[in-house]
Amino acid sequence: MTSDERMTEVHLSSRQIRVLAHPLRIRLLGQLRLDGPATATRLAEALETNTGATSYHLRQLAEAGLVVEEDRPGSGRQRWWRALHQLSTWQRSDYPDDPDAAAAVDWLESYQLNQLVRRVEAWRLRAPGESPEWRDVAGMGDYALTLGAEQLREMHADLEQLIENHRSRALADPQPDARPVLFFYGAMPYVEEAK
Repeated sequence: MTSDERMTEVHLSSRQIRVLAHPLRIRLLGQLRLDGPATATRLAEALETNTGATSYHLRQLAEAGLVVEEDRPGSGRQRWWRALHQLSTWQRSDYPDDPDAAAAVDWLESYQLNQLVRRVEAWRLRAPGESPEWRDVAGMGDYALTLGAEQLREMHADLEQLIENHRSRALADPQPDARPVLFFYGAMPYVEEAK
């Protein structure tokens, strides 16, 4: 992807979100997005699963329009797969008459939360061995704001544009210490915890 290309995005249909709400499928799609095209064998090794399951679930993702088989000259019988989009989006209100899609939203949001906790904890454990530059720039924060729903929607759009601007600049001017960075953000109304 060149610096002038915008990140491709798919707003998940009911079928796509139901297909994606599966532990191996979401990991396969994530691996393809992170590392680029790969064969089922390479993906199985990376995700510590078997090629049969990997191949089956790649075909399910392909039927839903989330991955595609890539033609690679000289690759023989090996089938290469790539993600069709770098980003998946959805809104809870997209699936009012589809209880299975609504359940998939719940599963995906729970999966995202668990991934966030795992990734943050992995960094926390590794941070002492990292350079001071990386220790100082990595971190988390939180803000308490009072916003209306439309104001929060605008803030999301502003943040997404800011992220896209930084992604494009990083592609145009790669730095010697560049490495993959996961940027998580979330916003939801403050709700008192159940006691």
